[in-house]
Amino acid sequence: MRVVTQDGEQLGIMSIQEALDTARQRELDLVEVAPDAQPPVCRIMDFGKYKYTQSRRLKEARKKQTTIQVKEVKMGPKTEKHDFEFKLKHVRRFLEEGHKAKVTVRFKGREMAHTELGWKMLQKMVEAVTDIAVVESNPRMEGRMLHLIMSPKQQQH
Repeated sequence: MRVVTQDGEQLGIMSIQEALDTARQRELDLVEVAPDAQPPVCRIMDFGKYKYTQSRRLKEARKKQTTIQVKEVKMGPKTEKHDFEFKLKHVRRFLEEGHKAKVTVRFKGREMAHTELGWKMLQKMVEAVTDIAVVESNPRMEGRMLHLIMSPKQQQH
């Protein structure tokens, strides 16, 4: 097998026993890096330190990535003007934070006879946030619920 040191210095091709002896002399581990290569490549390194740095790198990458959540706002078709504006502020905040917003209008009892009120309410919500959001899924009725999903517009840098 081909043996390489921690620094990338080639030690040449040696038997497994010779490579293990060399690693023991340096008080390091022999790690197979490329088993499919001809001949296979092994590196003499401190494996514990290597695992530690890998985990630190993964942790840093996770810290930098952002997760997008779907935040939901629920209301009824008879929601008053002030309450609607209050919900609208929530939707704007969610979108500005980079999350998706799901707006749901739920109908109770005889309200099902006037679903057009819910459609108008969703349309009003969309018009109020067109500057910062784009409609991802058009309004659709599922049982007694009418909902749509909006996502934030992508900023051009």
